Amino acid sequence: MIQIKGFAVGREHYQDLNLITERLAKKDSSIWGSAAQAEASIRLNWIDLPESSRELLPLLDALSAWSRELKHGNFVLCGMGGSSLAPEVIAATYQKKLTVLDSTDPEHVSEVLNQDLSNTCFIIGSKSGSTVETASQKLAAEQQLIKQGLNPVNHLVVVTDPGSPLDKAARESGYRVINADPNVGGRFSALSAFGLTPAALIGVDVSVLIDDAYAAALEFAKPDSNAVKVAAALATKKFAYFGIANNSKSLPGLGDWIEQLIAESTGKDEKGVLPVVINAFANPFFPVIGFDGMGEHDVSGSLGEQFIFWEWVTALTSYLLQVDPFNQPNVTEAKEKTSALLSRWFGSGTVTTDPVFATENVEVFAAAQHGSLTEYLAESISNAAGYLAIMAYLHRGVDDEISELRNLIEQAAKKPTTFGWGPRFLHSTGQFHKGGPKLGSFIQITGHTNLTWPIFGQSYGFETLIMAQALGDNEALISRNFPTIRFHLKNRQMGIRELLQAARSL
Repeated sequence: MIQIKGFAVGREHYQDLNLITERLAKKDSSIWGSAAQAEASIRLNWIDLPESSRELLPLLDALSAWSRELKHGNFVLCGMGGSSLAPEVIAATYQKKLTVLDSTDPEHVSEVLNQDLSNTCFIIGSKSGSTVETASQKLAAEQQLIKQGLNPVNHLVVVTDPGSPLDKAARESGYRVINADPNVGGRFSALSAFGLTPAALIGVDVSVLIDDAYAAALEFAKPDSNAVKVAAALATKKFAYFGIANNSKSLPGLGDWIEQLIAESTGKDEKGVLPVVINAFANPFFPVIGFDGMGEHDVSGSLGEQFIFWEWVTALTSYLLQVDPFNQPNVTEAKEKTSALLSRWFGSGTVTTDPVFATENVEVFAAAQHGSLTEYLAESISNAAGYLAIMAYLHRGVDDEISELRNLIEQAAKKPTTFGWGPRFLHSTGQFHKGGPKLGSFIQITGHTNLTWPIFGQSYGFETLIMAQALGDNEALISRNFPTIRFHLKNRQMGIRELLQAARSL
């Protein structure tokens, strides 16, 4: 059972939430207003997943048996947002090995694909198959398998909605396909086929997850439930920005999943709640939620309980904020900007403007001119009306030193500062950046690479795709007159060190 500590604010919202919890349990699509009802009517089956997902168990048992027969020992998940974050948390919690490929950085792609794939199983997770990152990763994985003389049919599993373009193409290719419930949105899909298929393949007993979630959810519709108390608190000014302790011993990485769920669901119509993923149980600038009984605010429970709890909390918080929790208009915008740049660059490759300032290892792209990296970072801080966002289009797992920039900027700015790996944050806080309160100041970090990795059937490779995603989002932010500065690392390792040194001088 979920246990909470803290969350004393927001009591004035309890009565309003108590009036809708039974309606939510019954999947009433009118809860969030008439404008949201059409979308909500096809997105509420997450409520039933702790029960309906039991139907997947025999399919997952058969799939796991097939995988064992082929002696798969290495599992790679290609997916974005909800399709990757929940499986990543499950794998970390149960201490199972799962490689998550949710990047278009060619150095990241190369590290995953440029190896012996004879015992690798790729799990392709996408509702439609149209997500550019996942579609590109699938094409690259297939070509690399063929290059190594392997039959992709023995190495690919597809998780998608029934009847989707990916579903049809995968079945025609002879791939193993697990269909997810189409009436569940991506970020609410932790307990659906998108979360459970990778979990089952890596050896997790997924029945425990859904059993725990089922038992926990029985409490949420009761008056003044813990879901009501936490949602009521999150809708107050105190929790407009809140930290998530991401270094939980029992639930490592849960904060990344919660960040996406809440930021993408609530960040629209110039409203929203912004989680800040940190590795501490306290922060002087905002309240912090932990999961191990430590700190002022805590939510304790098993992973299955946490998944369904935070989905309920998000739906209830969105009701109080009067936003549609199930759409993500600005995620679509980012995709369109990327496509437009790729079309514009057709035949010529990446085209960028000249930097306004450069050092030996870093180029700066900004509206103003200054004489040092420290001055540009200081400008970003001075432009922050509410928070700062650092967005690093680099190699997660290798370029990790750049994440230290978050603490340095936050301490200097004394304002909430988020850190996101590109392009995965585009499916998470990226919605909040453009659709939420207009209070952000944005620091983009891109990096030079000598690596190229082609995408079969396309005129561009991953090195071009990731730049299109970064510059497309840059255009989207600047078009709104949001303060945005891009630092391009001519040498990644040295450039990171130079940026960190500049931040330490603030």
